[in-house]
Amino acid sequence: MPVTQRPRVVRTIGFLIASFPLRVVAFVLVLATTLLGIATTMLWIGIPILITATSTARGLARAERRWVRVMLGVDVPPPRRHPHGAGLLLTWQTRLVDPATWRELLYALLAFPLGIVEFVAGIVSVAVPPFGIFVAPRIGAMHGALALSMLGPDRTAQLEARSRQLKDSRARGVDAVEAERKRIERDLHDGAQQRLVAVAMSLGRAQLKLDDPAAVRELVGAAHTDAKLAVSELRDLARGIYSPVLQDRGLDAALSALTARMPIHVDVEVTVEPRPPAPVETTTYFIVSETLANIAKHAGADRASVRVTRDDDTVVVEIIDNGHGGASVRPGGGLAGLADRAGTIDGVLTVVSPAGGPTVVRADLPVRW
Repeated sequence: MPVTQRPRVVRTIGFLIASFPLRVVAFVLVLATTLLGIATTMLWIGIPILITATSTARGLARAERRWVRVMLGVDVPPPRRHPHGAGLLLTWQTRLVDPATWRELLYALLAFPLGIVEFVAGIVSVAVPPFGIFVAPRIGAMHGALALSMLGPDRTAQLEARSRQLKDSRARGVDAVEAERKRIERDLHDGAQQRLVAVAMSLGRAQLKLDDPAAVRELVGAAHTDAKLAVSELRDLARGIYSPVLQDRGLDAALSALTARMPIHVDVEVTVEPRPPAPVETTTYFIVSETLANIAKHAGADRASVRVTRDDDTVVVEIIDNGHGGASVRPGGGLAGLADRAGTIDGVLTVVSPAGGPTVVRADLPVRW
């Protein structure tokens, strides 16, 4: 959950109150071992004491990350640490120059005075419900942001992770485009191209039988039928690439037109105002189109539903069918292709499909990336 989003009220109030005794214990342990270790460093015994202090701070930080995730819903990834060699001296030297160590120590010390304020706010929230409803969640969100900045990866690690994510996303995008190109080529070769070849052959045979009006009429009729089928297949192929209705009237009209052609009953609910960016609309349409096609071919379902909603940051797509289930994201499979397509805009696709059904395909697509 983004740190800008307010966490749930009851858990936040519980966090503000229950954290205080933990803050007291953490403050006393870290402060006492740190001061004792510094005071006895010249006697060598201070080194293992300082290592104990940093180990204590590290363990408390690990517990704090879990506590913040459970109570506030803020996921705080562990920081990247400097590797150290064997032995107490090398361990102490490495931790001494590791910025993550000092951030964890500082957090343990700052959390105590903050914990006093948060404890008071928690008690007030219990006594004054409006305060708990409107103010406490904001305090919890600010604490989550503090924990993320001090106990999570530093800025460099975040930028590296983002760079890797963009690189992977670009690779998935290239693979998805290549797969789409091959699919279009295959559909053209197996469908419209064969129809047009049949048209040419029928017209060629008719040209050779111009002295037989009945045979010419039959051959021209066959060519006309094949030409209409080729136009229909080309229209379906173009609609699968990008729907004109999608561009002109948006997702609601485009998905309604799409589901109206399905051989099974599909309920559609679309609430995406304001209209999302074109790449998000295109990806949404593609995911729904391919998923419904897979349902019609493989799921054994007679009913499905499509629900598309939007908040400030994300478009959520859910497709549910009452088929036999058992679907999974396998390398090279159709669902893996949909996951790659969602990944091109930093989206995430998940599939829940127990044996016997129902199957739920969900895509979370950001509107900003």
